[in-house]
Amino acid sequence: MSDKLVNGTCNGNGDASNKKCNGTRKEVRVWCDGCYDMVHFGHANSLRQAKALGDKVIVGIHTDEEITKHKGPPVFTEEERVKMVKGIKWVDEVVLGAPYVTTLEVLDQNNCDFCVHGDDITMTAEGVDTYHLVKSANRYKEVKRTAGVSTTDLVGRMLLLTRNHFRQGSAEYDIEKEGSSNMGQDSTAKSPWTGCSQFLPTTQKIIQFSDGKSPNPGDKIVYVAGAFDLFHVGHLDFLEKASKLGDYLIVGLHTDPVVNSYKGSNYPIMNLHERVLSVLACKFVNEVVIGAPYCVTEELLDHFKIDVVCHGRTPISLEDGKIDPYAVPKTRAIFELLDSGNDMTTERIVERIISHRLEYERRNQAKEKKEIEAFEALQRQKQTQKAG
Repeated sequence: MSDKLVNGTCNGNGDASNKKCNGTRKEVRVWCDGCYDMVHFGHANSLRQAKALGDKVIVGIHTDEEITKHKGPPVFTEEERVKMVKGIKWVDEVVLGAPYVTTLEVLDQNNCDFCVHGDDITMTAEGVDTYHLVKSANRYKEVKRTAGVSTTDLVGRMLLLTRNHFRQGSAEYDIEKEGSSNMGQDSTAKSPWTGCSQFLPTTQKIIQFSDGKSPNPGDKIVYVAGAFDLFHVGHLDFLEKASKLGDYLIVGLHTDPVVNSYKGSNYPIMNLHERVLSVLACKFVNEVVIGAPYCVTEELLDHFKIDVVCHGRTPISLEDGKIDPYAVPKTRAIFELLDSGNDMTTERIVERIISHRLEYERRNQAKEKKEIEAFEALQRQKQTQKAG
């Protein structure tokens, strides 16, 4: 158990319930672990809830080898996954090499009081609940899983590359009724956890993700804009560099139709509301403009009192084929091109997925089968308890 304190010292006899030790509250360290592959706002929301249960959140990440053994090949490398988790604003420490089955030893080694996970089930290749040890020791707490998003679902969107998820107008949030039946992407997907469900954006969720802080007088304000689709390590490195140009970073997110107009094909993979939460979860970001204009206008610069506007090394599409979207900040001499040093793009992620299509299809099929079996067993257990 952790003997660390907030504002004080402890004799080592504290517990994990925020009780006082020698008149001072003991620091509560919370353990979360997982693959954290294709990190999305669902992962971030779980870590946000975990943070609310303690003082520090320590995240254990499984190795590529462990994930491949129990689940199938990860989309991202260990280094990429570690970097993404470190970039989430509610994470305090990251540990690579966490065992797939969470043990009491790993909690003690990292001075963690208890483990937190979402209310879905994760299992080993043999079908064993990965949290059974900490559950039996009463060192496990559950938070609500974010409905409407999962890594399986995002992989499915990229594999399908249809227009099922890219809707506009009254059908914007409709669920596709036909299509792949094995990617957790449509109405026939059976898994209660990674099957397709409607993501319902709310103002409360945005407030929970936002730090709610306004810039201080005299702060240098930096503005960047883009799609930030499938938020990834390239975005993260770019935003970290942009944040260092000033004191307060604002990210403008383009609407889905605007992104589609310059990206084409089936982009964006994630809709505007999903992209808002993904960017807000980044520790380098202070504020997000939802549905920012493609052309950076005088009004936008004046309203937010922007001092610097920057863009990455990716090509800049002209509006209507002739208007430079950064003409105004260039005229004001406040425009900068930034090289993040990372060549990852959303398109490269899609290429990774498609090149391993059969592997990911098999992975998702196996995952769904295990989840159905576990869900049915859980339901039987509940019925037996009721009958008893």
